[in-house]
Amino acid sequence: QVQLVESGGGSVQAGGSLRLSCAASGYTYYMGWFRQAPGKEREGVAAFDGGIRTLYADSVKGRFTISRDNAKSTLYLQMNNLKPEDTAMYYCAAARSGWGGLVDNAYNYWGQGTQVTVSS
Repeated sequence: QVQLVESGGGSVQAGGSLRLSCAASGYTYYMGWFRQAPGKEREGVAAFDGGIRTLYADSVKGRFTISRDNAKSTLYLQMNNLKPEDTAMYYCAAARSGWGGLVDNAYNYWGQGTQVTVSS
């Protein structure tokens, strides 16, 4: 069983930066970040297969960077130039096999989430 624990959320002003972390216990094949704002559906933000393949939602391209420290079993999401529309609960997710990109039902494990709030 894989457990995922997110950290790093908080409140920032527009234009600011945050770095989210997700510590994983157990083997994971690829991992990703999702977010859900109040009243909206969950959406994929970024995914990384742990090698060289990454995928980003159009809304965050050029601003967010996903990375993974395999030695620490930790996934990161560096978020720069944050906008109020980035406000959401951010979730870390992991999958056992395959490549599902930003499709949430392709992931097997989910963290509890960390809140990101961006004020204008």
